[in-house]
Parts: sequence; C-alpha cells; structure tokens
Amino acid sequence: MMLHELKPAAGATKAAKRKGRGHGSGNGKTAGYGHKGQKARSGAKKAGFEGGQMPLQRRLPKRGFNNIFATRYATITLSDLEKFDAGSTVDAQALLEKGVIKKTLDGVKVLGNGTLTKALTVKLTAYSASAKENIEKAGGKAEVI
Repeated sequence: MMLHELKPAAGATKAAKRKGRGHGSGNGKTAGYGHKGQKARSGAKKAGFEGGQMPLQRRLPKRGFNNIFATRYATITLSDLEKFDAGSTVDAQALLEKGVIKKTLDGVKVLGNGTLTKALTVKLTAYSASAKENIEKAGGKAEVI
C-alpha cells in the first residue's frame, strides 16, 4: 500500500452540508437560520447573553481566591506506611499499587499522624517535620525527590 492509496474507512466521513446554495438544495435561502431575529444575523450569538437581563455569571456573588499556581500534594499519614514490609522502599508508584493514593497530583506529602514501627526507605516529594522525625526514629530514611 502506498501513501496515495490511503483513504478513510467506509462510513467514516460525511460530505459537508453546503448551506445557502439555492432552495433546490433543501438548505438554501435562509440556510437553516429561519427568518429575521438575532439568531439569523451573523456573529450575533453571544455566549451568556440573556436579552439584556443581567447575565447569571454577573448576578452571582464572587467569593474567595483560587491560586492556580498552588502546589497540590496527595497526602498520606505515617500509619499508611505501616502497610509496607520492613526494609522496603516506598515511592509514589508503590503507594499507587497498594491503593494508598489514587493519584499523585504535584507530588506526595507525608504527614505525622499515626505511628510508624518499621524501618522504611521513603522517597517522596515532601514531609512534615514530625513525619520526617518519626521515620528516622523508626530506623528508616526520608529522602526528598
């Protein structure tokens, strides 16, 4: 097969509707826009326009602030690390496989809730001060990646 012989599968493409090509075409004269009115004019379909009434997006109160640059962490606790065997390496992939987290977002942060009794090598994005202290107290390592 050559490049010039390639074509879409049967039924995959449809011919374009040729509007405004005479009334014999079934789509001539008003070209499917009806008679007069704002919707029959070109460029007159403004999204959110409510006929002069104050639009919904302007009627509703605006509250708060959404920081689009914020770093969002998937958080786990020390007690979540108890699911791993002593001496194993815990990283984001291992947490996903065990079902501890659903997605990593911008990284994974360990919080100091709960207790850890096993020595683990933890390779994650961020740690709270108490979490890092407890991991090292249990004989493990807390590495930032």
